[in-house]
Amino acid sequence: MMKSLREFYKAGMGPSSSHTMGPRRAAEIFGKRNPGAKSFRVYLYSSLAFTGRGHLTDIAVTAGLEPKPVEIVWLENQSLVRHPNGMKFESLDEKEQVLDSWTVYSTGGGEIKDDKDFETAPPSIYPLASMGDILAYTKQNRMSLWEYVEETEGPQIWDFLADIWKEMQDTINSGLGKYDILPGALRLERKARRYFKVADTAPRYVRRTHKLFAYALACSEENAAGGRVVTAPTCGSCGVLPAVLRISKEIFEMDDTPVIRALATAGLIGNLAKTNASISGAAVGCQGEIGVACAMAAAAACQLEGGNNRQIDYAAEMGLEHHLGLTCDPVGGYVQIPCIERNPLAASRAIDCATYAIVSSDNDNRVCYDDILATMMQTGIDMSSKYRETAQGGLAKLFKDRFTGRR
Repeated sequence: MMKSLREFYKAGMGPSSSHTMGPRRAAEIFGKRNPGAKSFRVYLYSSLAFTGRGHLTDIAVTAGLEPKPVEIVWLENQSLVRHPNGMKFESLDEKEQVLDSWTVYSTGGGEIKDDKDFETAPPSIYPLASMGDILAYTKQNRMSLWEYVEETEGPQIWDFLADIWKEMQDTINSGLGKYDILPGALRLERKARRYFKVADTAPRYVRRTHKLFAYALACSEENAAGGRVVTAPTCGSCGVLPAVLRISKEIFEMDDTPVIRALATAGLIGNLAKTNASISGAAVGCQGEIGVACAMAAAAACQLEGGNNRQIDYAAEMGLEHHLGLTCDPVGGYVQIPCIERNPLAASRAIDCATYAIVSSDNDNRVCYDDILATMMQTGIDMSSKYRETAQGGLAKLFKDRFTGRR
């Protein structure tokens, strides 16, 4: 069942909602539950262990349990049943005897679940949990998608979304002001500032694209550096939606109100993906991160361009459809290659999807967003674990073999 957008959009530490936000939140909960512990031991399984060092999982967990000593045990070749991003926390006494233990999973977007959560249905905020039902309801009641969000969440949701929009803009502005080398062995140079400066002298027909790239890069580079970002739907895909919203606001010379309403519609699109499929790279690959981010941004752009609900559905469907099968293969376990570049390119595709949907008639598309979500989930299930955030296949393996001379 669909939770509130307050549970969907989260601001916090990058570079990964599943590898840093979720584990840190779990660590903080377990630490508060065990104030008398002398130290802690944390077991990280499967995907969390394979790419946790590059994703700063150990730093996030240690920060959540400070100032107590923390031992991290990396179990790359062991998996827990519920989800690839499994963790087991143990609190220890002065003789290192176990006082308490807790098995928990980081399921994507900063959300955590333990065994009890998997067995118990969460409280539902939204009465409708499919795009088809929502489109039928909004048509019957002659309301837009953002009005449906307001009806469901109450008018207080706008203050929350206004804060989220401010957080997104702060991340963009922070990223545009930096030009250093990103942390980690890859030694990547930030590019957002360069793209932003080039936009000033570029021909008019590419100026918008340079700025769009700059905004998306600013967010994704901030994320790679462990800065503060908003999950949209994840940290690794945090640059797509803010970039599209920012460039749309500038092009249409609008105030924040329509932008925040578009943020609500985008959240609805992402929330449907989280509820009916997955936004976890460890579960379905990058199609659940960048693909869903593109769908969200396409929906937002379509609304801002004047699209109706059916056209918004079409834009979102295309945004995700053309990312189906996208693997999650972070080089070295860092959220940098190919993750950073995917953000600006998905932002550009989102605007293209919105424009395409606006020109088309309501009856052009034979496939709806619900169909694509079902397809994405099945594709993720069929996808080898090598291509689901373990850095054991694809581009990550190619670079690993190159660096170790096994190419």
